[in-house]
Amino acid sequence: MKKPKQTQLNPNWLQLQQKLNDSKASRSFKTSDKVTPESILGKRKERPDEESNDSQINPLTPVNNDSSLTDAVAMDCEMVGVGQGNKSALGRVTLVNKWGNVIYDEFVRPMERVVDFRTKISGIRPRDLRKAKDFWTAQKKVSELINGRILVGHALSNDFKALLLSHPKKDIRDTSEYQPFLRSSSRRALRHLAAEHLGVQIQTGEHCPIEDARAAMLLYQRHKKEWEKSIKDQFRLKQKQRKSKQKKKHKIEEASNANHVEIES
Repeated sequence: MKKPKQTQLNPNWLQLQQKLNDSKASRSFKTSDKVTPESILGKRKERPDEESNDSQINPLTPVNNDSSLTDAVAMDCEMVGVGQGNKSALGRVTLVNKWGNVIYDEFVRPMERVVDFRTKISGIRPRDLRKAKDFWTAQKKVSELINGRILVGHALSNDFKALLLSHPKKDIRDTSEYQPFLRSSSRRALRHLAAEHLGVQIQTGEHCPIEDARAAMLLYQRHKKEWEKSIKDQFRLKQKQRKSKQKKKHKIEEASNANHVEIES
């Protein structure tokens, strides 16, 4: 038997078919090469970056730009050394509102000669006090700003001493004295409270009074409901104790008057 003749293809058709096959193979290779690293692995690599950016948001950053005077303000002061260096004097005072925006921040020139700027802690340098506010001007302004308002801060007794000011006890919210913040009845540093309750690191080097005031205010805001309730409970307890003492005093006076009447009769 004769073998069937093989049909010969047109040379032009063979060339076209070869080009089409090469083109398909090329597209297949490029597609698989691009999809794997860019569309799959690439997306996986982006997720940790997005999460890390979110975790880096500082809670002390104000949520708005409103610098108005609010019903509650936080204060922090930085001190310098005068006299023999062991005596503290006001070197800078800062006030922020309830959102953490600065409403007053001034360097203050002490009445006595500064012998220790305590820069490692205070962050104050000689150049900062050359054009600073005089003490009495700063004191008057702070007094006006805190008058009639809730004052938040940490160890505020030190700030009051430096400012030669006082404030009604009922309007003071001191984070160093708030019972839930104490440990074994001992006061804790503001940086420890900020790390534990706010998840932020402060005072790692030179102190920033703006940052410290914001930390104190945020601690207060996050515990405001419980804090204010404890203040009201303390006030009611004191009122109850005061009334009880007055009743006892009244009874003693009545008994004493009755005895005088009996003796006279």
